[in-house]
Amino acid sequence: MLNKDARHTNIDAEHGVIEVQLREISQLFETLDPSPFHEKDLDRSAEDYIVDSLRELPSKAPCTLMVYLEQPAGHPDEERAVGEAIRTHFARRSRFLRRDLHQLLRRGLISLGIGFAFLVLLFAIVQVTGLVRAEAGFATLVRESMVIIGWVAMWRPLEIFLYDWWPIVGEWRLHDRLSRINVRIVPAKDLRSTP
Repeated sequence: MLNKDARHTNIDAEHGVIEVQLREISQLFETLDPSPFHEKDLDRSAEDYIVDSLRELPSKAPCTLMVYLEQPAGHPDEERAVGEAIRTHFARRSRFLRRDLHQLLRRGLISLGIGFAFLVLLFAIVQVTGLVRAEAGFATLVRESMVIIGWVAMWRPLEIFLYDWWPIVGEWRLHDRLSRINVRIVPAKDLRSTP
């Protein structure tokens, strides 16, 4: 949703706002993660909610995550620490997605080389055995089958380069954008007291 509460939070009306209401800040993070606070993973449902919410915002608008807390910790640097932890989490996810993209494209290139070599080999076999000129039913069947098998060998590399890479790029861009998100923590009582 676009910033409906901008008048109460001093956020520019052009910002996209993702709002989360929590009892305490620990609900945002994975409870079993033993990492230091600034390296903790987000809770899976919290991450999914934030990512899905960002998909609904305009792609060029700066975005802010508004966290309404019923029980603020009261630390003066809580907002900075939480913001840094959230941005670190999404930066790490962005790096993983970029690595996955590079691995996919590398696998696609290797598969393309293997598939193309196999296709050339089958064409060579057809040429050498004289099946190109053969008009008998069985020879035609063998020749056409080899051509089909050769093109099937090219199916996976072509699928990678035509279809598989762009969803990863989309996810990478979302997570990269979230690695720069502004984070604001507001006591939930401030939300209830506004008209």
